[in-house]
Amino acid sequence: MKKIAVIGTGYVGLVTGTCFAETGNQVICVDIDEKKVNRMRNGEIPIYEPHLDVLFERNINANRLTFTTNLAEGIQDAEIIFLALPTPPGEDGSADLRYILGVAEDLGKLLKDYKVIVDKSTVPVGTAEKVHAMIAKNAQVEFDVVSNPEFLREGFAVDDFMKPDRVVIGTSSKRAEKIMEQLYKPFVRQGNPILFMDEKSAELTKYAANAFLATKITFMNEIANFCELVGADVDKVRIGIGSDDRIGKRFLFPGIGYGGSCFPKDVQALYNSGNENNFTFEILKAVMTVNEDQKTVLFPKMKNFFRGDLKGKKIALWGLAFKPDTDDIREAPALYMIDALANESAVITAYDPEAMENVKGLIGDKINYSNDEYEALKDADALLICTEWGIFRNPDFDKMAGLLKDKVIFDGRNLFDVEEMNERGFYYSSIGRTTIEK
Repeated sequence: MKKIAVIGTGYVGLVTGTCFAETGNQVICVDIDEKKVNRMRNGEIPIYEPHLDVLFERNINANRLTFTTNLAEGIQDAEIIFLALPTPPGEDGSADLRYILGVAEDLGKLLKDYKVIVDKSTVPVGTAEKVHAMIAKNAQVEFDVVSNPEFLREGFAVDDFMKPDRVVIGTSSKRAEKIMEQLYKPFVRQGNPILFMDEKSAELTKYAANAFLATKITFMNEIANFCELVGADVDKVRIGIGSDDRIGKRFLFPGIGYGGSCFPKDVQALYNSGNENNFTFEILKAVMTVNEDQKTVLFPKMKNFFRGDLKGKKIALWGLAFKPDTDDIREAPALYMIDALANESAVITAYDPEAMENVKGLIGDKINYSNDEYEALKDADALLICTEWGIFRNPDFDKMAGLLKDKVIFDGRNLFDVEEMNERGFYYSSIGRTTIEK
């Protein structure tokens, strides 16, 4: 059993703290938001993530998971301190380290015995050195700073943490290495590796992984756009190249771009890190440009369908989150489509199983919100699909036809079969496939 402090109870911090508690550790989470801390003490989980609520409640009841707003209290007995603080993009796209370095400075004043300080946040190369220097300004005791990037997929975060395909730990300290190995052993019993490396390599590993996946998605979206021009079928192309084990089947599904808290921020941050070191990531420059355009790739198709006039057109929108099984709307393509449609005076009614409250908090009554996916369709001129939630995959098409003013679907996630849509008499426009005319 380890005594652990997790500073920051955002998405990464809360999943990290809860999952460590689930393996018998004593975890205390620290956050400056008093209302949020009180809610968590009362068993109220502040984010939506499948299966997290069960672990959260169980470990609170077992007193293995506690919360405080007092940093000194939080770290007093901890052997390991995780920094799970936000690193938002600055004006130039670089990762803003003010929260991490601010806490690091405070930690230096509070340390009374040896502790391992772990960067869990996604941070640029060289951050561990900066954190160490900031703590050392005031520290009177020995400590080590470790880089331990997270690889959590929203919607699968609990499984990813409890059964990681690898654990990356960057440290030059044998003492810290031993402590971290003991901590993570319960999570790799099936033989998946704990990869020890230097701190800079660990920091870059996280950025490189996300940038590569973002590139793979973006490449497939480019292929999809080209398929439409030449009359090829992107689904067949995807299967054809995905069968090559050098390429693999994952992250080849075309759509209206990537969003969320990781890919956009991390690609931009890595690109900016290159600039700071007089190196230009030409591929990442293209990835960012293509993805920005891809988020609204359906908009000109919609405008063309309505002969250039979207004013007063009623658009039903399915999906607001950037991906299914999360309420995260950061950089969600749906928001870009809402802006484009609203600027043309279209009337939008949206439904999302989890993300509507977050969108209401962001844009208020700019759009309408429905109680379920079918209510949104009533008298709509068209349906726009932006998120591939499971409940949207097998709808009642007869019911949809009866509710829609016209049987028109613009599908940004390729949920439906083109031939079936043709047989059912829908106008169906998707990504990288033949558009079915009515």
